[in-house]
Amino acid sequence: MSFGKGHHLHLIDGSAYIFRAYHALPPLTRKSDGLPVGAVAGFCNMLWRYLGENGASADAPTHAAVIFDHSSKTFRNQIYDLYKANRPEPPEDLRPQFPLTREASRAFNLATIEIEDYEADDIIATLARQAREAGGRVTIISSDKDLMQLVGGGVEMLDAMKNKQIGVEEVVEKFGVGPERVVDVQALAGDSVDNVPGAPGIGIKTAALLINEYGDLETLLARAGEIKQPKRRAALIDNADLIRISKRLVQLDEQTPLNFTLEDLEVRAPDAEALLGFLNAMEFRTLTRRVADHFGTEPPALPVAAPQVTPDAPSAVPEQPDFAQADYICIRDLDTLAQWIADIEELGHVAVDTETTSLDEMRADLVGISLCTAAGRAAYIPLAHRAGSGDLFGSADLVEGQIPLEDALRALKPVLEDPAVLKIGQNMKYDAKIFANLGIHVAPIDDTMLMSYALHGGLHGHGMDTLSDRYLNHQPIAIKTLLGSGKSAITFDLVPIDEATRYAAEDADVTLRLWQMFKPRLHQSQVTRVYETLERPLVPVLAQMERHGIKVDRDVLSRMSNAFAQKMAGLEAEIHELAGETFNVGSPKQLGEILFDKMRLQGGKKGKTGAYATGADVLEDLAAEGHDLPARVLDWRQLSKLKSTYTDALQDHIHPETGRVHTSYVITGAVTGRLASTDPNLQNIPIRTEEGRRIRTAFVAEPGMKLVALDYSQIELRILAHIAGIDSLKAAFRDGQDIHAMTASQMFGVPMSEMTPEIRRRAKAINFGVIYGISGFGLARNLRIPRGEAQAFIDTYFERFPGIRAYMDATVEFAKKHGRVETLFGRRIHTPEINTKGPGAGFAKRAAINAPIQGTAADIIRRAMIRLPNVIEGLPAKMLLQVHDELVFEVAEDAIEDTIARVREVMEAAAEPVVKLSVPLVVDAGTGDNWAEAH
Repeated sequence: MSFGKGHHLHLIDGSAYIFRAYHALPPLTRKSDGLPVGAVAGFCNMLWRYLGENGASADAPTHAAVIFDHSSKTFRNQIYDLYKANRPEPPEDLRPQFPLTREASRAFNLATIEIEDYEADDIIATLARQAREAGGRVTIISSDKDLMQLVGGGVEMLDAMKNKQIGVEEVVEKFGVGPERVVDVQALAGDSVDNVPGAPGIGIKTAALLINEYGDLETLLARAGEIKQPKRRAALIDNADLIRISKRLVQLDEQTPLNFTLEDLEVRAPDAEALLGFLNAMEFRTLTRRVADHFGTEPPALPVAAPQVTPDAPSAVPEQPDFAQADYICIRDLDTLAQWIADIEELGHVAVDTETTSLDEMRADLVGISLCTAAGRAAYIPLAHRAGSGDLFGSADLVEGQIPLEDALRALKPVLEDPAVLKIGQNMKYDAKIFANLGIHVAPIDDTMLMSYALHGGLHGHGMDTLSDRYLNHQPIAIKTLLGSGKSAITFDLVPIDEATRYAAEDADVTLRLWQMFKPRLHQSQVTRVYETLERPLVPVLAQMERHGIKVDRDVLSRMSNAFAQKMAGLEAEIHELAGETFNVGSPKQLGEILFDKMRLQGGKKGKTGAYATGADVLEDLAAEGHDLPARVLDWRQLSKLKSTYTDALQDHIHPETGRVHTSYVITGAVTGRLASTDPNLQNIPIRTEEGRRIRTAFVAEPGMKLVALDYSQIELRILAHIAGIDSLKAAFRDGQDIHAMTASQMFGVPMSEMTPEIRRRAKAINFGVIYGISGFGLARNLRIPRGEAQAFIDTYFERFPGIRAYMDATVEFAKKHGRVETLFGRRIHTPEINTKGPGAGFAKRAAINAPIQGTAADIIRRAMIRLPNVIEGLPAKMLLQVHDELVFEVAEDAIEDTIARVREVMEAAAEPVVKLSVPLVVDAGTGDNWAEAH
């Protein structure tokens, strides 16, 4: 049958699929021969999902093809030999996977197309034209902006990863013009990624303005002399030929020669034998089994022995029933709840999750609880669903058929607190706080988020949706589909109970299945100790700290905000005077024009938007050269950030009932084990500037109490001395010497008695910089010295302490071989980018070098935090904050000395008995009425 009206052609951008698959998954090799297959695995999963989503759709394609780039060189390189010259070579482990993705497409029985000398986009453009002219519809499955010129007249795009349709309106939103003028805008703006030159200084927005004003590119170039702005006029006149070449580069060729017809692209169902044979040869066990189930056949036997499960790659999901939200139970009466509780007590474990009105645990109301006792057997207990948003005071009638909240909690409290019943959660700290607010102290617990963190730290995120999609091959119901977004968003108590049941019970179901998968892996991957001693026991400690919060004086913050505003106004006036005109100091674009166009300062570089870069590094370099204006802008920016981020924003975080700020700690926030503080972030308050230190004066103790801060002295340098075996550094730490002065003495040959503050400062910058892999360029900027001199300092440092270089080299080598590094306590920090090439390679190496040091320091303070609640029990003292190497307590005045003594003892011995450091840990302590005084 000829392709025509009523037919629907899908064109899949195969090259985009490959790179998305490659970057979405960690390195994966075929167990039998070590062949890299991570991108192929992701590619196959995407194709299988595509077939599943579109096969049963009412709008299913009648014709489809997967289109690939044949090679990096095309006819465009004859037009402009520098076309795509800036693109890096594909990663080494991706190259052998390119032909396998073609095989995969054919195994799925999809037409697979690539043509020499043409890009995939040209083939897509030609097929789209043919289909449109034949009267059919076309959907291009890609998010590539270069394909947006094809949209319209029966052609649309679909970003499959975001499930977002791209039509004419979306093109206009992105480019400021309709699809028919996209190439004109791209020709003017150029493309740094593909090395399309365009017109210097003209970005997408300016290009759209010009095209909309003059109609098309040729008219614009013909009338360029009429443009009032001199730079814009000159850019167009001087670069007219390059702009026309740019249009030829971005214009897709809709006449690409094809040796097939649209009829050849008719959709055909996959051949079970061929598809299963390919998947089995790739050793994709999970997908092989799922495809076999679909066809109602047995999966073929693997050609090699089943590989051992590792945390570094996806593996087979245990045999489990499919997710079936329709089978989930809604518990509406106490008798049914009692039956579930009895089953839980007999079973000895349950996955539990809470649904609330807010992500802020201190202000959230409990709406419902979900339970799961076996894969597919899950239930939801609605408790506070309401019929509507209520009156002006927020009240509304509860929906009928719900157990009264007090009755449900009374029934659940014994089993939630039963030491013989394990409660399993995903981010259990949140649920534990919700229950604690209601007088229920949940224990014991397991947490799938923390299990994943112990197993997969550095490989991917640890949120439920990520883990479910990756390890269970299931995408849970998105919360946005229930709550909406923007001004029309609702809270969970307004979600209909039947919809809430499907969503909430599924969360508990996913959690239990993840637990069943991850729990045995902890032992197999030798990270049980990390999970059991560093992750799981930290949950109740942090939950209690977050509930305590810290008192903040609103008046102090308000006065500081006013003072900062006045000082900013003074700086603005000074900046305007230096510039010779008024402008928006907060506008990077206007600032760049002042610095590099008007004042003619050196170092101006424009980005692809046409605006000058005016980041802190640029301004710091200019200020170091003695220019006052950039120095004053840096001062203004610092005050602006302090005001907006802290003195203004912190006031909104003061709890109306407690008068305290309750931050939330994210255990999985950094791959090294460091905690992250959010809502608000109390870990990034600056302490190196006077204004930053003043903000800490707003954090105060209650009457009759003091704040006590204890922090590790130079803990990362001490760990480096231990790990790298630097005898001179270890001796200096054991003797209590000034480590920076000692380093300066050894590096620069200056006797300790003649040490100057400047020489010590340089040694300090190198001591701390080397931990983070600082370069000569970075050290030069920090010390305001020539780069050659800075590099000489670093070279001298490694000569004096050769063990540090040996440690760095050995660490990088280990990471390349094993794909991870480890802390002294066994925490695994995966390094998936360590073997890549290009701009990211240096960062990956520096991160690998620093991770064991920073991670060990993080593990040590975690061990201390876990022990401290028992140590200070009985004292009028509460642990409130953790900020990197520092712990902050609120202590009664008459218990300060006792508290400091007990806490210091625990902190200084926190590494033992697991690790016996060859250098002492030293803890400094301070007290005061506010945090600034205590620190």
